[in-house]
Amino acid sequence: MHSHEILKEVLKQTSAKQIAADMGLSLSLIYKWAEPPSDSEGSGANNPLDRIEQLLKSTHDRRIAQWVCEQAGGFFIANPKSAPRAASIIPVANEIVQEFADMLATIATAAADSKINKEEARQIRRRWEELKSVTEGFVRASEQGTFGELPEGRK
Repeated sequence: MHSHEILKEVLKQTSAKQIAADMGLSLSLIYKWAEPPSDSEGSGANNPLDRIEQLLKSTHDRRIAQWVCEQAGGFFIANPKSAPRAASIIPVANEIVQEFADMLATIATAAADSKINKEEARQIRRRWEELKSVTEGFVRASEQGTFGELPEGRK
């Protein structure tokens, strides 16, 4: 979905007039953000979502995406570079189980003294991000039909 399409959907549920007032911008600019860009036979203006995309492409720094996600009450996790190419679902499913076990071990080690310090919290976060990434790879491979059928007798 293009950025102007997202903003068009947002404006169906949120007052463009309120957005303009909150941001100190003209109402017409807010509406232009929801139109295709002028280089695509539209009259839209380069919107904030386009600017964020340009900033990400220019800097290649994921902290920008992380900050945006935090402002929305979430956390950024990068998708794996590519979905795993596996003839069988079993090795990839096992990898998820192993990542989960590793995360639990990290938590257990950190909590052994009944407190978690900043470094331990960072290690837990790193393991959690790895688990989410591996699981996302599994989901993407499933959606793309990457996994083959299990051999007879293994279903």
